[in-house]
Amino acid sequence: MDLAARSLPLRGHDGIRLAADAFGGPAARPVVLLHGGGQTRHSWQATAARLAASGCLAVTVDLRGHGDSDWAPDGNYALEAFALDLVAVAEALPEPPVVVGASLGGLAALLAEGEIAPGTAAAVVLVDVGPRLEPAGVTRIVSFMSARPDGFASLEDAADSIAAYLPNRPRPTDLGGLAKNLRIHPDGRYRWHWDPAFLAGDRRPAAAVQTDRLFAAARRLGVPTLVVRGRESDTLSEEAARELVAELAHGRLVDVAGARHMVAGDRNDIFANAVVAFLDGVLGDQTSREEATS
Repeated sequence: MDLAARSLPLRGHDGIRLAADAFGGPAARPVVLLHGGGQTRHSWQATAARLAASGCLAVTVDLRGHGDSDWAPDGNYALEAFALDLVAVAEALPEPPVVVGASLGGLAALLAEGEIAPGTAAAVVLVDVGPRLEPAGVTRIVSFMSARPDGFASLEDAADSIAAYLPNRPRPTDLGGLAKNLRIHPDGRYRWHWDPAFLAGDRRPAAAVQTDRLFAAARRLGVPTLVVRGRESDTLSEEAARELVAELAHGRLVDVAGARHMVAGDRNDIFANAVVAFLDGVLGDQTSREEATS
């Protein structure tokens, strides 16, 4: 099987252009992977390759305002906009996908399936995110994202900044992957590959003030749901993760040792295996139900 990425142009809500890559056979079960705020689809590359090798069609998507996707012309980066984009992406696929969402991507999946358009997803994986987040962890993320509005003089400068933010990870020697998350501007400086209005505009995700709404969405999730928490996370506490799972009709929790908020980047081996095992269970259950009714 050819596991190389191929471009898959998609459209989100109101026709916004979304950049995406597909890994695996086009007739396989689709799995849509949504990154966190400030990241790009490339953060999922190793996970997508693992999913494709397991027999899935893995689709990695740049959220609006991120990576190679269009910036929202009206500056709309409210959580509903990301959720509606996911609904549009799911409708373009041959069957409801499993949705794997990290941080902001997970909240979009939760809102899409639990409130806006039930039936969007066949199953949901929420990666280190839930209705109740730790304010200190959220502040740390936002502070890092907004700390260098003037950008970086070089890729090495950006790598140093990331190393200080993620001291648990070894500093990469090959900066090719980092280059995909930065743009060179006319002044010769590198800046993050996302729309500044995502943080500074009037229509930001503001997920921290939607706790009650997100819990209500969680209670309405009728599909199998896996909550994956980084054991060292300062963003989703163990208590909050267990609280979320208790509200889910079909939920389970996996705690990934050695991982912080960016679970897939910290321990992709454990993370990807957990997702594949979850999908095997989901697909097996669905096959059994179909055989029982045939």
